[in-house]
Amino acid sequence: MLGERVLGRESHLNAEGFVVRPDEVEETLEILRNEAGFDHLSMLTAQDYPDRYESIYHLKKYDDPTQEVSVVVPTDPENPTSESAASVYKTAEWHEREAYDLVGVEYENHPDLRRILLPETWQGHPLSGDYDQDKPQLVTLQEHVNPLAESQEDSESDTMFLNIGPHHPATHGVLHVKTVLDGEQVADVEPDIGYLHRCEEQMCQNGTYRHQIMPYPDRWDYASAGLLNEWAYARVAEDLNDIEVPEYAQIIRTMSAELCRIASHMLALGTFCLDIYGDFTAIFMYAMRDREKVQNLLEDLTGQRMMFNYFRLGGVVWDLPEPREEFFGKIRDFLDDLPETLEEYHDLITGNEIFQKRTIDTGVLTPEKAKQYGCTGPVARGSGVDYDLRRDDPYGYYDELDWDVVTEDGCDNFARLLVRMREVEESAKIISQCVDLLEDWPEDERDIQANVPRTLKPDPDTEVYRAVEGAKGELGIYIRSDGTDKPGRFKIRSPCFNNLHSLEEMAEGEYVPDLVAALGSLDVILGEVDR
Repeated sequence: MLGERVLGRESHLNAEGFVVRPDEVEETLEILRNEAGFDHLSMLTAQDYPDRYESIYHLKKYDDPTQEVSVVVPTDPENPTSESAASVYKTAEWHEREAYDLVGVEYENHPDLRRILLPETWQGHPLSGDYDQDKPQLVTLQEHVNPLAESQEDSESDTMFLNIGPHHPATHGVLHVKTVLDGEQVADVEPDIGYLHRCEEQMCQNGTYRHQIMPYPDRWDYASAGLLNEWAYARVAEDLNDIEVPEYAQIIRTMSAELCRIASHMLALGTFCLDIYGDFTAIFMYAMRDREKVQNLLEDLTGQRMMFNYFRLGGVVWDLPEPREEFFGKIRDFLDDLPETLEEYHDLITGNEIFQKRTIDTGVLTPEKAKQYGCTGPVARGSGVDYDLRRDDPYGYYDELDWDVVTEDGCDNFARLLVRMREVEESAKIISQCVDLLEDWPEDERDIQANVPRTLKPDPDTEVYRAVEGAKGELGIYIRSDGTDKPGRFKIRSPCFNNLHSLEEMAEGEYVPDLVAALGSLDVILGEVDR
């Protein structure tokens, strides 16, 4: 299908890789999308070798994410330039900006190639081999300019540049939203990120596979999804090192991950309602109350309330707390109360006329646009995109349990909230089945960890991308080994990064309150956006 465009082949552990010329990227990706059905650009990884720069486009299918392919684009180290993929996949715009910002690869025909995490005045590219860490940086405060001013030809229109954030309750963290209003309607939106960039990928590259990386994932989505983040690293590292996790440990992982999903969705529910109609005393505190119940269970299991550090390569760090019957009783009590709790939420929220007015038919994101932006999780499923890695690319114990993937066809802010509320019910079903299995598990077969070597050194130049279904969507990690006990390249695929990019699509033509509602419906955590 690709013919002479292919210069060579690579075999990554998750997919075949095709090496193509840097001036044939756009045409190659168009063929793979239109003729082969690879409509999901999961992530772009850029890296610097002694003899070349390299970009890897990780492609999947929304209908079947187990069908994967990697498009590898090597470029001249003296002139690291290749074609942009932004005309084929909208989500490539932000991914290529990050690759340019941190690694230094230039992408021709990119619609807006400039830094995305670092200030525009930053000198050099931190992940390139020739970067001078000791060079002083002068970061000047640049004046904000209305991006529509020059192109605005209608003399009767009235445009105004509005800064929302970075320190504002509606931004859910340090996010700066550059907004242009035409009258009262939003004409242009640009999320300005990077305020919380903590070099997480580079810190992981400086840690050993076996012991030093696992504490970091909790800090990506620091609000609620720690164990889901840990599972993302565990899955990719276990595949890379050919580690088989015991069945008993898989059940514990599945149960604890779904507890984290409920905690995450409760936080999303409470903060979203706070954004919509400022209800702090009832809905926000109700959501925090139920989230605290989950946090108590996770604290019993892991010893922590936020930074769990409970997973280990090959399993989990320790077994369930004793007495087991008491721990199972607490979980069952929580699950027994959940149906009445959710019914109460529906009375207070989805049946609320003010909430309906603010969320139905606002922040619309069509299925086609959701795929173009690489959206996953409740954001994509709220647009009718039936995509969930727990079912479509099974891991853990999910394929042995009875549960359903939740989708809604509303494509609006209301639909995204409904997906999260219904997913809490499905998570409860998964947890209940896990508890039944764990209660009856023979005591002499409770293996919590595989026999993992103290030092792990995968073969050099082994490459793998693996993902799990995080609370916000597809949370993936690419690792390239260099033969040592530390990764040569560690790249995180944040679902929030892709989902936030779609804000510009949702907000255009809406009013400022609708923009705030759309941002809240995305449920972004800036620690994961910036990494």
